[in-house]
Amino acid sequence: FFFSSRRRHTRYWRDWSSDVCSSDLSNRKMSEALLAEYVRGGIVESKHFGHLIALDASGAPVLIKGDPNVLIYPRSAIKSIQASAMVRKGLDQEVRHLALICASHSGSRTHTEVALQILKTAGLDESALQCVKDRPIGVQERKEWGDQEPTRLAMNCSGKHAGMLATCVVNNWPIESYLDPAHPLQVAIREELETLAGEKVAHISVDGCGAPLFLLSMRGLADAFYKLATSTDPIHKKIIAACLAYPELVAGIGRGDTELMKQVPGLFMKVGAEGVQSAFYKDGSTVFFKVSDGAERAHQVILQDAFGKMGIHFEVKHPEVLGGGQVIGRIRAAK
Repeated sequence: FFFSSRRRHTRYWRDWSSDVCSSDLSNRKMSEALLAEYVRGGIVESKHFGHLIALDASGAPVLIKGDPNVLIYPRSAIKSIQASAMVRKGLDQEVRHLALICASHSGSRTHTEVALQILKTAGLDESALQCVKDRPIGVQERKEWGDQEPTRLAMNCSGKHAGMLATCVVNNWPIESYLDPAHPLQVAIREELETLAGEKVAHISVDGCGAPLFLLSMRGLADAFYKLATSTDPIHKKIIAACLAYPELVAGIGRGDTELMKQVPGLFMKVGAEGVQSAFYKDGSTVFFKVSDGAERAHQVILQDAFGKMGIHFEVKHPEVLGGGQVIGRIRAAK
């Protein structure tokens, strides 16, 4: 039911290396590339290394940095794929709800209210959530939260967890074990991801929120997002349309994903923890990268540079490098 297959890109990927190995992952050689530099007073003070793949509108790789076969955890970057699996299994939610299910939200009152609405459609409340307790991750939202105790609803993945629970209710699956990798819900999510990536999950761990976390190759994940971007599957189109319609629910005011999606019509973005970023444009042009040190400060300049090489240009807010309260440098994408 998907738009394209790995076979379509065989001639592009053939020479990149052997198949992904799922055993003894610690012995894999990781050939990192320089992705961005932190420049102070004309001198490079710090460097961000990692792995990046950019695919053009035809699906051909036009920019490759680092090792395309390195195995990584995509973290929250794959929430749109997780949401697709939920809808495929019968989840029926309004557009705003779908956007929050794909979100790593800032924890505003609107975000938590929408998460609660999702739960209510399934006859559930906050007590059913099994994500970890947390305070809002948005700067302003956390300030407004003050000294309140952390809650599961304020946790940035509560929308995803609410969607998972609602999917379980629709299918009469047990909700007590919805985070078990062997649960029918998590099996469906893994199958959706594997079908899009064109490869099997190499390892399963636990994400920060408590949900199963799947290890895949950079090239598999880049393919997955390209296929998601160009899919004719109504489910995929519905999920992406929801995120583009409500970018403020996917992240939050002032955050990179939200602000760039609002600025550039047709640009989809989803950040993941530990320096992971997925993004694609309405024509299918796709950028996927992982900053190895886990920092996010260079994400927008890396995206700007990679999309620019494919003829898609937009402005970003460059992080300021300050000295004595004055801007004396910048973060730049590596050439």
